[in-house]
Amino acid sequence: MRLTISFCSIVTASLLAAGCVSSRPVHYYTIDLPSSPANPAKPDGLTILVGNIATPEPLQDGRIRYRAGNNEAGAYEYHRWAERPGEMVREALVRTLRSSGKYRRVLESASSAVGDYLLRGKLHEFGEVDRAGIETNIRLHIELVDTKTNRVVWDHLAERTEPVGGKTVPEVVASMDRNLHQVVNEVTAGIDQFLSAQR
Repeated sequence: MRLTISFCSIVTASLLAAGCVSSRPVHYYTIDLPSSPANPAKPDGLTILVGNIATPEPLQDGRIRYRAGNNEAGAYEYHRWAERPGEMVREALVRTLRSSGKYRRVLESASSAVGDYLLRGKLHEFGEVDRAGIETNIRLHIELVDTKTNRVVWDHLAERTEPVGGKTVPEVVASMDRNLHQVVNEVTAGIDQFLSAQR
């Protein structure tokens, strides 16, 4: 009986001690999105709706992801995005298209929104890759849909790696920031070129 009481006391004390230990703080990071439109909207331009950017399940919990070698994948438990990567990509597309001044309106798609084209996509990769050096990788597939015919009229797969200037998570985030800007600029330039050729 005494042995049982002593064992229970040790377990209880251990649990209380574990509860008193402070857990590590979670760090949240954002991407520096393009600022407000630099150019005025074009009155006779098209209206672009920007729909959801789908993401695979591992990218949905906000933790910053990494891959090591060919098979290992994981996530930093205490380093997370302030928003889900799909939402950050969508907002970057909206702001970059608006700032071009080539469109009458650029809106996030909603049930009541009406536009000439719908932009939608899937984000396949958005994270750190550890090879000989550390890089970040983004792979984004985009489709442009004519809302009158509901047909995909243009699509593009953008995949890009960007070196990381060090070994810390903030340096990985800075690389992701540069990488996303380049990917979004590539996508929006392709859309501009396609739509200009249609007019």
